[in-house]
Amino acid sequence: MRALFFDGTLKQIEDVPLPRLAPDEVLIRTRSAGICNTDLELIRGMYGFCGVPGHEFCGEVVDGPQSLLGKRVAGEINISCGECRMCRPGMTSQCLARRTMGIHDYPGVFADFLRLPLRNLHIVPEGVSDEAAVFTEPLAAALQVTEAVHIRPGTPVLVIGAGKLGLLIAQVLHLTGAVVSVVVRHEKQTRLLRGWGITALRVDELESQYFPVVVEVSGAASGLETALRLVRSRGTVVLKSTFHGKPQVDMTQVAVREIAIVGSRCGPFAPAIQLLEQGLVDVNSLIEGSYALQDGLQAFERAALPGTLKILFRFSRNDTDPAAVGA
Repeated sequence: MRALFFDGTLKQIEDVPLPRLAPDEVLIRTRSAGICNTDLELIRGMYGFCGVPGHEFCGEVVDGPQSLLGKRVAGEINISCGECRMCRPGMTSQCLARRTMGIHDYPGVFADFLRLPLRNLHIVPEGVSDEAAVFTEPLAAALQVTEAVHIRPGTPVLVIGAGKLGLLIAQVLHLTGAVVSVVVRHEKQTRLLRGWGITALRVDELESQYFPVVVEVSGAASGLETALRLVRSRGTVVLKSTFHGKPQVDMTQVAVREIAIVGSRCGPFAPAIQLLEQGLVDVNSLIEGSYALQDGLQAFERAALPGTLKILFRFSRNDTDPAAVGA
């Protein structure tokens, strides 16, 4: 099968063996996949990553339980042990032995086929397109903000970063009735936000120490410093950014101003799929380009350009026939 592979250099490989399945895993034909900021950071050196990247996808089960064959699925990215002190109470995303699809010790989705444990799968409803289903994982991550922090209607909330994830978070927060503002750098971000009824602002327009809740999703080392400047005393900063590097910030103000800092990562898939099915979140406007897998290097170049939103990979069924790739 074909795959993108990173070992210090991103490569296109045509003869990768089909995944070998563990007893609890199924084989999935990739139908569509998306490049996110984490993928870009991995090929910049984050985590010392080596392997097949990618974790946002929609696929079709081709080997597994009879009831799932031919079903379209999205999948949770954390592969947990199910036995450690984090897994036993249900906190599987924090498994002490976790592997993470396309990020740590488990192959990703930028390939014709992928494998995942059965328990990680979620059925994609008929009314949700392959392209929209790719957003299930990042939309779940956006929903995790509201899981981590109780946000009342009318609460002023600032989102720092109007990239792919930031725009999803802004929409999710808007649904809560919060008064949402988003820091933008590009005109197209402003147009999208205004179309959704969300305020778009430049960072120099913002009052220091004003917002009770600030969500930092800039993907930049400077984002936390900006968030701490803009959050009010005894407010909350929610950290969503992952990037290659370490921020340098004055943590003394966190103690003096009694600021709560909350880390936020993966989130609930079922509500994310429900939002997609009901059309309550606009994901189609975030798609900026679509590439075949054989054009993967160009796709990554496009995705890395400043201000670029979601870049997708499309997979032709004829190109991913198991009989043609060694099944």
